Amino acid sequence: MDLSAGQQKALFAVVVVVLAGLGVLLLAPHGSHPHASPSARPSAPAAAAGSPSAAAVPSPAGSTNVNIYQWLPFTQPELGQAAAVATEVTTDYNTFTYTESAASYVARMNGLITSQLSQTLKNGYATVGVAQTRTSQKQVSSGTATIDSIRTFGSSSITFVVTATQKLTGTQGSTTSSMQYAVTVTGQGGTWQVYDIEPATAGNY
Repeated sequence: MDLSAGQQKALFAVVVVVLAGLGVLLLAPHGSHPHASPSARPSAPAAAAGSPSAAAVPSPAGSTNVNIYQWLPFTQPELGQAAAVATEVTTDYNTFTYTESAASYVARMNGLITSQLSQTLKNGYATVGVAQTRTSQKQVSSGTATIDSIRTFGSSSITFVVTATQKLTGTQGSTTSSMQYAVTVTGQGGTWQVYDIEPATAGNY
């Protein structure tokens, strides 16, 4: 039977659709489920403990065990010795009793302060007005000190910022106060002496 031109076009379209469907069936892998949703697919197994993917990320090389003292003009023990001297002198600086002389007051710091600072402290302790008040009020003072930071340092000197706490008792009662000092020590190796002590706000930068 002869088909009209329109019928021939319609038949050709049907054949194309059928062939396309057959090609999909032949090319699709066996056992596959083309309409399965992503959520239906099995997830990847979790990494086992100790596997490379579960291992901790290593820290960058050279990020630990840095010896900062290789950049400083003193060793760790030398810094510790200098800090101990600064702390002891600051403690003694705020420790006194009205019964002792200027020489006795400074004597406990012998060997820890320079001769110039020794004379300066004697003069300050014996200042007339200060000495009279200390004696008349029977003042007794005890001090403690802790280092807060290093302000500056050089090849043979270190300036520490030190907080000193002073407990003062006498006929006027008892008071406790704190003050920061800039304490500069000088020396080399294991031999250090304080050559300057003053309020931290006064200078010594």
